[in-house]
Amino acid sequence: MSRVPPHWSQHGLASWYGTGRQLGHATASGETFDPDALTAAHTQLPLGTRLLVHSRRTGRSVVVRVNDRGPFRGHRILDLSPEAARQLGILGTGTAPVDIEPADVAADEEVASAPR
Repeated sequence: MSRVPPHWSQHGLASWYGTGRQLGHATASGETFDPDALTAAHTQLPLGTRLLVHSRRTGRSVVVRVNDRGPFRGHRILDLSPEAARQLGILGTGTAPVDIEPADVAADEEVASAPR
C-alpha cells in the first residue's frame, strides 16, 4: 500500500454520509458500511489511510480510517461516517470546514478529542 507523505495536508469542506441507502452495502474497501465506525471516504488517498480530521468550526478532532471513495458532490474533500461527524460536532450541520493530515496512531487505536 502506498503511503501519504507525513507533511501532506488538505483543507476544505467535509460532509457526512450514511443514510439508508449506504447501510448494509459494501464500501470501496469491501467491508460493510458501519455508521458507528470512525471511517471516511476520500477520492484519492489509499484505502486504510488514517487521518486526523480537525473541525475548524467546533475545534474538535477525530482520527478516521479511509475505507471508501467519495465525496462526489460539490467541492467537498471528505465524507465522514455519522459517528465521526458526531464526535466532531458536525452531525447537525451536515458540512463543516476541516483540516486533514495523516494520523500518527497505531492501526487499532481510535482517537477523538474536544477543545479544552
